[in-house]
Amino acid sequence: MTRIVSNLAEISHQYDALFVDLWGCVHDGIKALPDAVQALQAYRQSGGKVVLVTNSPRPRVGVEKQLVHFGVPEDAWDTIATSGDSARSAMYRGAVGKKVYFIGERRDQDFFRPLDILENPVDITQVPLDEAEGIVCAGPFDPMADLDVMRPDFLLAKQYGLKLLCANPDIVVDRGETREWCAGALAALYTEMGGESLYFGKPHPPIYDLARRRLSALEKPIADDRILAIGDGVLTDIAGAIGEDIDSLFITGGLAREETQTGTDPNASVLESYLSEQMSAPTFAIGYLR
Repeated sequence: MTRIVSNLAEISHQYDALFVDLWGCVHDGIKALPDAVQALQAYRQSGGKVVLVTNSPRPRVGVEKQLVHFGVPEDAWDTIATSGDSARSAMYRGAVGKKVYFIGERRDQDFFRPLDILENPVDITQVPLDEAEGIVCAGPFDPMADLDVMRPDFLLAKQYGLKLLCANPDIVVDRGETREWCAGALAALYTEMGGESLYFGKPHPPIYDLARRRLSALEKPIADDRILAIGDGVLTDIAGAIGEDIDSLFITGGLAREETQTGTDPNASVLESYLSEQMSAPTFAIGYLR
């Protein structure tokens, strides 16, 4: 049974580290959420470590710059693990070939920055679809457009037998009050059409491996039963935590705000029904990170 809590401090003493989602938990895609920032600052002041684990397709340095822009202070976190870094590592190992067709916005070109941690990385070239050996998807060309605009390209890609590397498994994200499509929605469409999609962010294991390595680099390794994962995505943050046997805190006021009837806190009976429908069982739930 998921336990509803009133604030992070109520349970944080049980854990030495947090794996914290960003979008919908620490910021809303436009600005930092003050209560969340204060909760993380207080946790770090008590000796805990905070790893920001995000399905952003950006490299870690790009997320750091974004946090500054949103007003998230550096003393609210210790290190960052991004889906983008996990996916970039796979790309530079040749997971989808050397010649790739890129799907994403112009700002997502940082995905192709050199990755110095690998020995002998594959030389990647961006090419048109009909010349590609694989697809790299950081998100839609237009996050507000109907996904069906990609069907012609995906039909051709499927005929060529191309694999799609998904740099962000999230289906949607809320930028302020506006909901946008993410790369995960395109990967799901491609899979539905018979193509093969490769995932490296939450809820899939590679990003948790990266998060543990980033955490271990801070100090001695921390056991999984002393880590709490925090996020607003039942199918990403919570499913990933459960798959990794890590306790989880579900932020109900994010993507599932309406479904859980969250005001300050979620409606307990509605939350129970929602989680039953989603076949999910987070350890804890809270309206907003505070």
